[in-house]
Amino acid sequence: MRSNPVLRERGAEQTVHVTNAELFFDLVYVFAFTQVSQHLYGHPTLVGGLQTAVLFLALWWPWSQTAWATNWVDPERVPVVVLLSVLMVISLVMSAAIPEAFEERGLSFAVAYLCLQLLRGGFMVWAFGWSDAMGRNFAQQFAWVAIAGLAWVAGGLVHEANVRLAIWAGALVIEYGVPLLGFRLPGVEPIQIESWELAGAHLAERCQLVLMISFGETMLRIGEAFTEHRGGTEVDIAFVVGFILIFALWTMYFLHHAERSIETIGSVGMDVARLGRAAFTYGHAVMVGADIVVAVAIHKAVEEPNASVSVSFAVLCLGGPALYLLGIAMSKRWLGHGRSWPPLVGAAALLVLGIPAAQGTRLTELIAATVVASVLSLVSARDAAREEPAA
Repeated sequence: MRSNPVLRERGAEQTVHVTNAELFFDLVYVFAFTQVSQHLYGHPTLVGGLQTAVLFLALWWPWSQTAWATNWVDPERVPVVVLLSVLMVISLVMSAAIPEAFEERGLSFAVAYLCLQLLRGGFMVWAFGWSDAMGRNFAQQFAWVAIAGLAWVAGGLVHEANVRLAIWAGALVIEYGVPLLGFRLPGVEPIQIESWELAGAHLAERCQLVLMISFGETMLRIGEAFTEHRGGTEVDIAFVVGFILIFALWTMYFLHHAERSIETIGSVGMDVARLGRAAFTYGHAVMVGADIVVAVAIHKAVEEPNASVSVSFAVLCLGGPALYLLGIAMSKRWLGHGRSWPPLVGAAALLVLGIPAAQGTRLTELIAATVVASVLSLVSARDAAREEPAA
């Protein structure tokens, strides 16, 4: 029996609203995403890309787990407000360590990450108690966090950047993979995802809000680049093209998919937690990560519109939007919305266009960005044309 007053009242799903405390918590990620994109901007190489992916996934996982946690605990209760505030401070410490996470601040990054996971997990075990099935579920999750934490700390202690990268990547494989195995432990029954009582619409709204934050980061980057390099016609055109590119990505999701996804997950039955994990925890991670890549590509295009397209720029400018389209297609597929082929076709077109760019065709960054913006606009228009008219 759940008697802890920090738990939300479980009634009709529509009563589980996103609170101001949750929105305030998300503000940390404005800074965090900026730090990640800055790392990619300064390290546009294969190794730099892998490092950026690890840093982003390490940010996304605590955020997504906190979004799930506030599905059950009430952010308007004082203990939960205190918890979120402490998590914010630790998240800021972790984000501040990102520029040197693969140098001398690796241990700070790892310890902050581990503290986030253990503190929130321990709070959830206390909130539900051992007698509740959800409390036992969180206890198993807590055990796996501690196991993966050994790898995080070990990676922070080594001095070789590539070794640290490999160890942290392994830790992420554990943390992202064990939910699919039910947090299985020796002598303990695996957790059945169906036992997680989830208010799906709440999780959907939380993921959509953080996706909007990632779009804010792209706007911040394009604005900074335009402020620093304004003065030429090519720069002005690149600025407009960059905005069109971002706008096309935004419309694809928020005009054609967002509201329907909330309605869909809010109306499913027993499988809501499985759907939420697939379409939102994992699927939206792809889109948010893609936004960060797009932000760097647009920054570079505005900065040097007449520069010849390099392999790294081709990967950023074409791969980022292709990854975003893949994320939308995955989300549509899992939610059963159909018509996932337009974004998949768009992603394939971008990847095909990347072949000549990667082979050294003398294209400028402005031309490449214009082609990408055109493809994305066509995909968005196709989706809009196939939308059913409002009743």
